Amino acid sequence: TVLEAESAEDALETLEDPALAVDVFVTDVIMPGMDGPTWVRQALKSRPDVRVVFVSGYAEGAFGDRPPQVPNSVFLPKPFSLSQLTETVHRQLH
Repeated sequence: TVLEAESAEDALETLEDPALAVDVFVTDVIMPGMDGPTWVRQALKSRPDVRVVFVSGYAEGAFGDRPPQVPNSVFLPKPFSLSQLTETVHRQLH
């Protein structure tokens, strides 16, 4: 099951539901408002075991000077195919 959110703030609000099981976060690095690494750090405070897939069209310098210090995270550069995304998420699940 895939849950979508319009913004990082909306995603954090969705995660307030303790009955909601989440296995993987898939997020863009650069977004309006709160960026991907910032919202993931916030979300991991209440969901520390969730794995992360960061995506970005800016492979070079997507994270500024250095990648974010986010445990259990991987980076998938854009453009990617649906099968590449599926493979990456599957690897994060196992």
